[in-house]
Amino acid sequence: MNALNIKLWGVRGSFPAPLPSAQLDKRLHDTLTGFLESNPEGGADVQKYFNSLPRHAHTGFGGNTTCVELTSGNGRIIIDGGSGIRSLGYELMAGPCGKGQGEVHIIFTHVHWDHIIGLLFFTPIFIPGNKIHIYSVESDLKEVFETLFKKPFFPVPLAQLGSIIRYHHLEPRKPVQIQGIQVTPYLLDHPDPCWGYKFEKNGKTYSHCVDTECTRVTRAELGADLPLYQNVDLMLFDAQYTLMETIERVNWGHAAASLGLDIAMREGIGKVLFVHHDPASSDEKIAAAEAQARRYYKSQMNVQRRDSGVHLKEVDWSFAYEGMQLSL
Repeated sequence: MNALNIKLWGVRGSFPAPLPSAQLDKRLHDTLTGFLESNPEGGADVQKYFNSLPRHAHTGFGGNTTCVELTSGNGRIIIDGGSGIRSLGYELMAGPCGKGQGEVHIIFTHVHWDHIIGLLFFTPIFIPGNKIHIYSVESDLKEVFETLFKKPFFPVPLAQLGSIIRYHHLEPRKPVQIQGIQVTPYLLDHPDPCWGYKFEKNGKTYSHCVDTECTRVTRAELGADLPLYQNVDLMLFDAQYTLMETIERVNWGHAAASLGLDIAMREGIGKVLFVHHDPASSDEKIAAAEAQARRYYKSQMNVQRRDSGVHLKEVDWSFAYEGMQLSL
């Protein structure tokens, strides 16, 4: 039985945010200083010390924008073409894509810049013989690609890319089979149309719910899109802002972790990863937002213990980082 494997190639939102060299220098200095101070006698395990540090104190959460790879058996689906897809493309070139014999399947939630910017440097798309399958609920993807790969924005026009690009239209809330995986689109809450996707195979389910303000929370409000959050093993959810920031940025199309936790606790989602970290947020700020969400989660679970009328389910959750991998 083939598992569903998920790898996060980009977890930032809005714009790539690489760590500035001055901050990297300081982080390396602090890490080395901390190790030496904790190990005056010498002989300590460097890796053990490194692993003991919180993520924001070493490699951080990553700076590439949204790209997720979903694999099962020989099947592979890529979700969105943010800047993270560039590195994924290099990896794919080691296989059939490097010989012009590859077949790539990319699903798009929507086409804001942070979700398509990596396509310009996705190497397999330039290799003659490769077949690139593009999927979207919105019907204007071909026009978007023509604009993206067009002078003066980019030197290589769409017609000269080399690969064969095929566009596939998906129907809202209608399941289809892609690479042996059942895929169903559901509408998210975003200023421009944006679609979440539910992926199902062998009784395992992954829901991709990124770029949503989550203005609909209750089951009644979600209506026909409620199944996106039900019977789910893993959910990727938008947490670009803190709760206070969502109040200040109404109609910006992004949520806070507490909103995703509310749905997850109510619907019994097994695991939640929070992504789409704001490009203006340092790793330290993201860690602080995670701590704030942790306090919220604990308070909600304490309410349940005090009030027998509240029935919330425990959720395994964390803020995600670039390169993270999971298997269902």
